[in-house]
Amino acid sequence: MNTSYAEFIARRAAKAQSNGKTVETGDLHYSLKPFQVELIKWAASVGRPAVWADTGLGKTRMQLEWSRVMAETSLIVAPLAVAEQTVAEAARIHIEARYVRSADQVTGAGVYITNYEMVEKFDPAMFGAVALDEASILKQSDGKTRTRLIEHFRQVPYRSTWTATPAPNDPEELTNQAEFLGHMTRTNMLAAYFVHDQDGWRLKGHAYDPMIRWMASWVVAIRRPSDMGYLDDGYDLPGLRIIPELVDAEIEPEPDELFSVTIGGVSGRAKVRRETLDARVQRAADLVAAEPGESWLLWCGLNEEAERLEALVPGSVNVHGSMSPEEKATLLLAFARGEIKVLITKPSIAGMGLNFQIAARMAFVGLSDSYEAYYQCIRRCYRYGQSRVVHAHIILSQLEGQIADNVTRKEKQANRIVDGMVRHIRKAS
Repeated sequence: MNTSYAEFIARRAAKAQSNGKTVETGDLHYSLKPFQVELIKWAASVGRPAVWADTGLGKTRMQLEWSRVMAETSLIVAPLAVAEQTVAEAARIHIEARYVRSADQVTGAGVYITNYEMVEKFDPAMFGAVALDEASILKQSDGKTRTRLIEHFRQVPYRSTWTATPAPNDPEELTNQAEFLGHMTRTNMLAAYFVHDQDGWRLKGHAYDPMIRWMASWVVAIRRPSDMGYLDDGYDLPGLRIIPELVDAEIEPEPDELFSVTIGGVSGRAKVRRETLDARVQRAADLVAAEPGESWLLWCGLNEEAERLEALVPGSVNVHGSMSPEEKATLLLAFARGEIKVLITKPSIAGMGLNFQIAARMAFVGLSDSYEAYYQCIRRCYRYGQSRVVHAHIILSQLEGQIADNVTRKEKQANRIVDGMVRHIRKAS
């Protein structure tokens, strides 16, 4: 790294200073695992941390305890169905957390939980600490929503972001979390560590190590307790089977084409998905019928896919976008309790934060190019606490194999920065 670049980094990426609180082990709930206690103490000392803890590691409990010890009055912001689960988890560790929808329901000290749609109904000055659960929403939200979250909570002294599935090679994910937490603006972080070319923003090759060192002062990433030097006892996953389901489907070429050879050759993926819809939906229905009594999670991308499935699969419930947030939450939690056996929905509705270990069967009725969405969906069932091997069926036409290849390529790239953060933790342990 040349001298001028090193100076540039030093000016824009000064090490994040700890400005939090000292928390003793005895201040935290007795049921917490040692690695969870260590993580909470670290997050409290930083004051404005990002915690990337994989699914099933107790992220919700750690987030609740961080919120409790950081301020007399604190707010956790979460997706609606996740907010309901957070209230239930709080009771298990003797925290009286309340779900609220407006400022007049905040009646004194305590931990309050709301959903993202309600944020603007609260005066941020009411809270000494705020935690964003499923913080990947900062990337997935439109620019207006994202900016509103960052600006709304800018003056709250203690802020934290929590996610099990960051997209750490995505500049949107990294820069938005850094700006929300007040460590660096999006503009400065892009200038310091990324370059823009025809493919968009990408990490500068020589910026990787400096960025990891800087981020390690405010980010912790953990996939399993052994990443922090602890035993992995009780954190063994039973296994995951990814099962390709390639269906035969006739696809009409464009008038000026002799054959439909590639997705590009048939004028885009949307057309391929429409023309293979019947075959893919029927295959999903057949899979469900072949294992009666199993709980199934069926992921769709198109409304018509979901509607056809609901008609084909007896007893299934389709949770879709036109439902109210409360109706969605009620049905999603009913599936989590086993009251609904087959859930049909989209990754954008149920792909984040929910615990569906009750199911060990899922099917993707088609696939998008988003590795993050795919990973999030898998981890609703394949997470610590799952007792059975999870079967994930990927239903595609032969032509759509290009999409599967693209997701596989992104999977290989996705964890480069998380790997660096984990290595940093292991060196410090």
